[in-house]
Amino acid sequence: MPTLLWFRRDLRLRDLPALLNAAESDGEVLACYVLDPRLKASSGPRRLQYLYDALRELRDALDGRLLVTRGQPEKRIPALAKSVGACAVHVSADFSPFGRRRDDAVRDALGDIPLDASGSPYLVSPGRVVKGDGEPYKVFTPFYSAWQKHGWRAPANSGPKSASWINPDDVDGGGVEIPDAGVELDLPAGEQAALRQWKKFVDDDLADYADGRNRPDLAATSRMSAHLKFGTIHPRTMAVDLGHGKGAQAYLRELAFRDFYAAVLDEWPDSAWWNWNKSFDSMQTDDGAEAKKAFEAWKAGRTGYPIVDAGMRQLAETGWMHNRVRMIVASFLVKDLHLPWQWGARWFLEQLVDGDIANNQHGWQWAAGTGTDAAPYFRVFNPTTQGDKFDPKGVYVRRWIPELNDDDYPDPIVDHKAERVEALRRYSALT
Repeated sequence: MPTLLWFRRDLRLRDLPALLNAAESDGEVLACYVLDPRLKASSGPRRLQYLYDALRELRDALDGRLLVTRGQPEKRIPALAKSVGACAVHVSADFSPFGRRRDDAVRDALGDIPLDASGSPYLVSPGRVVKGDGEPYKVFTPFYSAWQKHGWRAPANSGPKSASWINPDDVDGGGVEIPDAGVELDLPAGEQAALRQWKKFVDDDLADYADGRNRPDLAATSRMSAHLKFGTIHPRTMAVDLGHGKGAQAYLRELAFRDFYAAVLDEWPDSAWWNWNKSFDSMQTDDGAEAKKAFEAWKAGRTGYPIVDAGMRQLAETGWMHNRVRMIVASFLVKDLHLPWQWGARWFLEQLVDGDIANNQHGWQWAAGTGTDAAPYFRVFNPTTQGDKFDPKGVYVRRWIPELNDDDYPDPIVDHKAERVEALRRYSALT
């Protein structure tokens, strides 16, 4: 009997367990994607552009046999399943709070047709790595040790020829053209681009990754975050290329952090927008007119601190920011400007092409000291010394702030030394 393969955060054909499961019934498979208006409303233009470009590439890889529809998934998926007489709908599991609510609604609407979830966007799915007593880990280091011992499966042997695909032209109604957000991405989207980017990184930069990954002035990172966000490559595909070298193990640890934050969000879904550590709920933050003015200067890259401004301008122009710089600009927002971390997290999700709710929110909480494995509250990044250390010749700063030595560049909007003292006062008041 026919089945439905509903793509979401898995816009690829290689290493896709849901595809193999969909093909097991020996019937034809309808590949589909639902353009959910709720996701469009919560996504910035670059993330939408990546999605649309990746969908076009996926459609081409299927020789046009991808049905793209628009609407509420709990209405569109049952309608498509009924249209082709599907015996099941196959998906990759989604562990985000939104994804779980959406899938519950679709499951209820499907009635007797099962929604079969297999695989996930992670090396180890949330909930699999727990303490001996079954409790979730709250600290990364012991999680990482248990995660390594747990291990993960080999890549699934799937591809475009794994199924016999239903032609969307033979399905009654519902298909729409793939939109275009009208913005330019600094790196191409889609499965083939992901595979090429990963191979280039492994060949050229992986060996030196441990030493170079904190240097925004160097092209030393993999730039795979957007591909992982949309599932145009699975981390299993990447992990098989990681040996025991220093750079490879440093990269593997970053993949483990990705799994850890997903597990934390799965266990504590409220931590998407609320402090994971509730003892910080009474933290004093600023929110008046001056705070909003400072926030606008931060967003525009006009704080007078070059490493902060370079990062914010890189974000605005490309939709991406080096991870070390993400930490610096986040620390500046919450500890120099005393603004709520949620303000920065929301702006990042608007701008980032790789905006991921688990990584983004818990990265911000690390900087704010309110999450798991949070930076100690007394660690306040000095933006000047951070710039000197990680951009020692000023290459990164000059790339994004050409007017640095001109009169047009602003003076610092705050005195870091004084604001550090104020930040420590506010944090100490909670202890």
